[in-house]
Amino acid sequence: MSDSAPAPLPEKLQSIVSMFRSAPKALRLQALLEYSKKLPGLPEKYVEHPEFLQPVPECTSPFFLVTERDDAGGVNLYFKVPEEAPTVRGYAGILHEALSGATPDEILSVPDQFYMDMGLTELITPMRLRGMGAILMRLKNDVREHAQA
Repeated sequence: MSDSAPAPLPEKLQSIVSMFRSAPKALRLQALLEYSKKLPGLPEKYVEHPEFLQPVPECTSPFFLVTERDDAGGVNLYFKVPEEAPTVRGYAGILHEALSGATPDEILSVPDQFYMDMGLTELITPMRLRGMGAILMRLKNDVREHAQA
């Protein structure tokens, strides 16, 4: 094994990536839309205080995120994404399902372009794909800042 091999994905994320990669194109889009429906709403404290949410200006859809550490040392992820952006909401739903509760190290070790292995390039515009990369980078930055706290 070479030193340049990418870090393995956290187990839940690997499972999702594998499911997408093996699914026919039509089912991949349907699965992404299902994840958009699974994305939980913001906790009341963030609805009432949106100033705590970090914007992702590189994303063409209005996208906001916040992370917080839980008592077990994991990171809870919260996203605010409009219903009118179902593919971006789907990506947020995947990140939430796969990484919420993960340790900072697990989140920070996720390869920056992991979503390219999901077979989404045929379904999503390059601009949206760049937005997905920006979301992951902002998420990692937020985790880094809060991991120090």
